[in-house]
Amino acid sequence: METEKEYSNGEVTIVWKAHLCTHSANCAKGLPEVFKPKEKPWIHPHSASTDQIIEQVRKCPSGALSFYLNKEE
Repeated sequence: METEKEYSNGEVTIVWKAHLCTHSANCAKGLPEVFKPKEKPWIHPHSASTDQIIEQVRKCPSGALSFYLNKEE
């Protein structure tokens, strides 16, 4: 089963595709205030700036994490 979840801070939405995750822990090591694998939900998008989140998500080696910018109303 392919699980996909989204977490948003209002400016950016983080997309997590669980089936692609290789558990490299790059996200948790690079931005531990946002990515907390031992918690549920494990992604806390309000804990860092949008730029920090984008920079870290781009480092995901498996492609399990991606993002999109939310449209301004």
